[in-house]
Formats: sequence, structure tokens, C-alpha cells
Amino acid sequence: MIAGLLLMAAAAPPMVVIDEKDTVREEAPPHGAIGMSTAYRISDAAPAPRAMEFRRRVLHKGAAIGEHPIAHDEVYYVVSGEGEVVSDGKRAMLRPGMTAYLYDGAVVGIRQRGEEPLSLIIAYPNPPKARQ
Repeated sequence: MIAGLLLMAAAAPPMVVIDEKDTVREEAPPHGAIGMSTAYRISDAAPAPRAMEFRRRVLHKGAAIGEHPIAHDEVYYVVSGEGEVVSDGKRAMLRPGMTAYLYDGAVVGIRQRGEEPLSLIIAYPNPPKARQ
């Protein structure tokens, strides 16, 4: 039965392997252009349609992704450095290995803290119309 269902399903697109070094650029962070960052727009290298975004961003000293409303759940995972995340006015410090799970409808942002740049993995879904 399961084999028959698998045969009836549409074939998935082929896998895409992306090296982050092919996606890197220096730019001001989004939502306020506070300071500078190194952006790795990894999922931009995957052909559309795609259901999610997956990125790495390194916030340089004093940089921030400014507070902004989100219309989806979003995840910030800290690879290195320290940062202060905010969601609807509630603040928390993040260190390597910590994750902030942010919810649809919240106003969120994150700021680099300390001496070391803040390296984050950021993931969130694309809106349905972007998947087509």
C-alpha cells in the first residue's frame, strides 16, 4: 500500500547542495540598518519554489537586526558570540548553543553584545505565494 502511494506522489525536485562561501556579502542588517554584518543568504541559492528561508548572519560589533513584526514563526540559533533578543518587549541574552523561537505576530529583533561578533542561523517559512 505504501509503495503504491509513493508512486502516485509527485517527484520531489533534486537536492541542492550549497556552500555558504558562495552566498556571502557584507551589508547592513535588515530592519533598521544598525551597524554592519556579514550575510550568508544560503537558501537564495536554492531554486524556487522553496518553502523556507535558511540563512546565517554575523552581526559585527554594535550591529542589530532592528525590531520588526513577523508574520510567521522564526528561529534564531546562536553559533558564536553573544546577543540580546527581544520579542514583544521581553529581552533575553543568548550565547552559543542557545535558540530563540519567535512566534507569528510578535515584534522581534536581536543585537550583538560583547566583544565577539554574533553569528546566527536564522530560519523561517516563505509565504505560500513565494512558494509558487
